[in-house]
Formats: sequence, structure tokens, C-alpha cells
Amino acid sequence: MKPARDYIIFPLDVPTLEEAKPYIECLSDCVGMFKLGLELFIRSGPEAIKTIKSNGNTGIFLDLKLHDIPETVKRAVKVLADLDVTFTTVHCGESINMLESAVKGAEGRVGILGVTVLTSVSKKDIIDAGFNDRFSSDLTGLVMKRAETAQKAGCAGVVCSGLEAGVIKNKFGNNFLAVTPGIRPAWDKTAKDDQQRIMTPAQAIKNGADYLVIGRPIRDSNDPREAALKIAEEINEANK
Repeated sequence: MKPARDYIIFPLDVPTLEEAKPYIECLSDCVGMFKLGLELFIRSGPEAIKTIKSNGNTGIFLDLKLHDIPETVKRAVKVLADLDVTFTTVHCGESINMLESAVKGAEGRVGILGVTVLTSVSKKDIIDAGFNDRFSSDLTGLVMKRAETAQKAGCAGVVCSGLEAGVIKNKFGNNFLAVTPGIRPAWDKTAKDDQQRIMTPAQAIKNGADYLVIGRPIRDSNDPREAALKIAEEINEANK
């Protein structure tokens, strides 16, 4: 079983590298991976990756949520694979061809994670988007359909809520990764914010999640490092 810290992915959801550096420096030895999203990557990109690598062996999750024609996605993934990151993301929203092209572009150098249904999305959002009753009445059904497509395409796993991690593991096996955002520790008393489908670290781990994306409870804490260590303790308890 991997160390508790290795389950934790901390998102560097800040606009500048200068704002990210304090988190990188204080959290490098107590989280398993940093998530680098569009905001920071557009501004600092490879420089941010270099900074993370210079502070230790923390992995990098490049969360760009690619969504374009297959050939464009393939070429983009081939380029970002040169950055030596652990994972990147591609939307599962349309054809399997885009996911297959991403896997081909990765050439085994970066794990492709399919984005199923964003944790900010509610049933009402799915209805408003024009989905039929089969999927609008049961978000898990839509997540499973997209996860099946991702597995067939050769993806390493999917991004899903902790609510779906268990059924994904049961259907697709332990080698198919479940990366879960929308995680709020049991002790966190902050507002629900924009996440609709949330879960505690212990609940997500017991459901089979392989990685937990945990941002605000750490970032908004008076002591981010202490918050990360406290979450690791919660994960340890769940693994007993």
C-alpha cells in the first residue's frame, strides 16, 4: 500500500508562479503530486514544472482537459509528454477517436486520464445540456458510459467523483485509476462552494479512489502544511 501522502494531489490554482512557489516549497514533502491547471500553465507553463521538479520528487498532474479534433489532441499530447509529467487529462465528451489519439500521442510517457463528468456539474446541468432521461436522471450512468469509452481507448483511468469510484473499480478493475476531485476532509467546515458531488478523503479511499484532488481545505488553511499532514492521517485511518 502506498504512503498516505501519495494519495494527495494539491492543485496549484493560482494565477502566477510567484504565488505558487510558497505552496510548492512547503508541500513538496507532504503531498504526492501537484496539479497544474490552465490558469498557471498558460502563464508559466514549463517554468512552473521546472520549479516543482527542483523542489523534490513530487509528481505533476497536468490538468489541461484537452478537447479538440483527434489529430490536434495527439500532437498536443506528444509535445506535453516531453515535459515529463505523470498525468494529463482529456475530455470523454465525444468520440473514442480523440481519446485513442491522446493515448497514441502519449507513447506511454504520460498517463491519459479521461474526464467523465465534472464534479461541479449537477443533474439540472445535464438536463439543460439536452441529455436524455437515461443520463440526466442518473449521473453515475453517464460517468460509467464515459469511463467505459476511456478504458476501451487505452486510458490509464478517469477523473470522477468519489461517489463513482467504487462502481468504476468494480467494473473496470483495480488497474484502471480513479482520480477524485471534490474532496472535503471531515474536519473542514468551509462552504460547499462550486462542487456539487463531494466526499471526505476516508469515504473516497474506502470507495476505491487512487488519488484525491484536495485544494481549498489545504490552501485556505492558516497552516497548509499542517492541513495536508492532517489529511494524510485521515487517509491512514481509512486504510486500516
